[in-house]
Amino acid sequence: MAAKLKKGDKVVVLAGKDKGKTGQISSVAPKDNKAVVEGVNTAVRHTKQSQGTQGGRIAKAMPIDLSNLAILDRNGKATRVGFRMEGDRKVRFAKTTGEVI
Repeated sequence: MAAKLKKGDKVVVLAGKDKGKTGQISSVAPKDNKAVVEGVNTAVRHTKQSQGTQGGRIAKAMPIDLSNLAILDRNGKATRVGFRMEGDRKVRFAKTTGEVI
C-alpha cells in the first residue's frame, strides 16, 4: 500500500501526550508503521561526555505511530489523505478540500 504520510509533511498529533502539537516529519519507518516528528514525543537521553561531544541531558524525538498523525492542509486543519489518478500519475489529495498535496 502506498504511504499516505511522507518525509517533509506537516502533521498534527491526534492522540497521546502531545495531542494537538504540530511538526514536520523527519523520517518514516513504514515497516514499523511509525514516524519521527520534530518537537513531538521527545525523550530525555542522558549521555556521557566524550571527546568531541558534549554530555548531559539531550532531548531526542522518538517515533510515533502513523495512526496518531494527520496531515495539515493549506488551511491548517487536519485532514485525511486519499489517492487518485490525474492523467497517468497517482497523486495524494486532501479529503476535506480535494486539493493535491
